[in-house]
Amino acid sequence: MKRLFLLLTAAITLCGCATQTPSHIALEPQVPHVQPQTQSRQNLAIETIDTRSANFIVRFNNEGDAAKLVSPSEAPRRQIDAVFRKGFTQAGYQVDPSAVQHIQFQLEQLLTDVNESTFGFEAKSNIIINVIAKNSTQELTKRYTARGTLSGPFSADFATLELEINKLLGQLSGDIINDPELNQFIQQ
Repeated sequence: MKRLFLLLTAAITLCGCATQTPSHIALEPQVPHVQPQTQSRQNLAIETIDTRSANFIVRFNNEGDAAKLVSPSEAPRRQIDAVFRKGFTQAGYQVDPSAVQHIQFQLEQLLTDVNESTFGFEAKSNIIINVIAKNSTQELTKRYTARGTLSGPFSADFATLELEINKLLGQLSGDIINDPELNQFIQQ
């Protein structure tokens, strides 16, 4: 009887631990491979703002139940800003807040929708960053988008979702930093 009680207690404890899910996702976007864009260490002011209407980055949609929302462990705006500052420095620019050439990154959307069913999950990620580049006489506005779909058996785990979001952020920031049209505009 004592052995059965211990076994039952251990099983309940393990089930309780298994249903505890993390409440935050840790993003760590990496600086992508950057092509040198300028030889002259041109000055460039960089600003990153978050224009999203909500702070969560993952939404678990459960049939009939309220969606579970998961926030980032650190502000995505700061992490993306650091990636762009390092990336544009590697591209040959000198980041200077007082520069005439100014580029603003607007994080419009950073969301992964996860739909779980009995047999598995499907996660659809969408990232949108608007870029507004200004020089002394002109302005260039471009919208960059990255989308990804991930599916698998059972339920989605946070590590897999983190990897997917970080991969998409790396691809998108690489597309922006290495964009010939944007770099040509900055160098005017």
